[in-house]
Amino acid sequence: MSAAPVTGVIWSALPMPALLVAPDPDTGQERIIDANPAAEQFLSSSVRTLRNRPFLDLLAIDAPMEGALDRTRRNRSALFINDVDVGTGVRAPVSCTLQLAPLSDTPDTVLVLISSRELAGRLGQADAAKAAAKSASGMAAMLAHEIKNPLAGITGAAQLLSMTLRDGDLELTDLIVAETRRILSLLQQFEEFGDQRPPDCRAANIHDVLERARRSARLGFAAHMTIGERYDPSLPPVWADADQLVQVFLNLLRNAAEAQPEGGHITIRTWFEQSLRVRGRDGTPRMLPLHVEIIDDGPGLPPEIAADVFDPFVSGRANGTGLGLALVSKIVSDHDGWIAVDSAPGRTVFRISLPLAPQP
Repeated sequence: MSAAPVTGVIWSALPMPALLVAPDPDTGQERIIDANPAAEQFLSSSVRTLRNRPFLDLLAIDAPMEGALDRTRRNRSALFINDVDVGTGVRAPVSCTLQLAPLSDTPDTVLVLISSRELAGRLGQADAAKAAAKSASGMAAMLAHEIKNPLAGITGAAQLLSMTLRDGDLELTDLIVAETRRILSLLQQFEEFGDQRPPDCRAANIHDVLERARRSARLGFAAHMTIGERYDPSLPPVWADADQLVQVFLNLLRNAAEAQPEGGHITIRTWFEQSLRVRGRDGTPRMLPLHVEIIDDGPGLPPEIAADVFDPFVSGRANGTGLGLALVSKIVSDHDGWIAVDSAPGRTVFRISLPLAPQP
């Protein structure tokens, strides 16, 4: 290829997806040379995976891009394409503005910037995402607090009534008690989502965390599933709150198990890759080299919610609260980590990328 990967703080800090594209010297096919963290998030892939991949196979762009790239190289000047739909295999098309610019030191390489207000909202830029999460968390905590007390009174009253009723009427009080307990269980999920405590991060063995979650799942909600593992035993310690990560992986395992009530297979995979960088809560770029995947062979996410699955109150189940994956996303974000999903019928992959523990 004709250009070295772009590095530096400016490249990593760009809030919109940015790609370097150049033609393959043998085939002439446009390929990706480099991608910034925002592009990694938009395409749900690490830069290492994206490099040398065909540009127009990964992005569905409603514009004659090959001609636009040729014109940018030929004229040695920037080119703007306004109001064009851009989509990926995971995200629905969004109306964007594309900015194409040639690099001065590598004539064949073109910088492609993808900007859109709607896209910025979908990618959850820091301030908007934090405000939305805080608002949803606060509402969840308030609802749980206000509803639990009267429910406790209803349950107590039903139990007192049951002591004076005949056997034929006990069915009604039993129903009241069972339903209030079910609501209390739902409120517990709201309280967990509304928990504002920051993670108590320490050096932790990610495989110990995963085994805690796996054992709990196998003895409970995932007893009907086969759970295998593909662990990289050489992984260094992760910098995380181990208890919160157990909750993350339990939620992901439960999500996979509930998608296959008749049984299926779940694989937990870990590996090390240094190419992924994202902006931390303080705005500085951070390396996230430790990766965990939860893979299942279920039916996949419903297409209509796939792009918003980490948003609060979005659920693919009729009786779901839509807080399980939102809580997962919140905890991962609090760890300065990154989460992505790739879903299709027969294979759904949730991938979490986390920072390493500091060296002593």
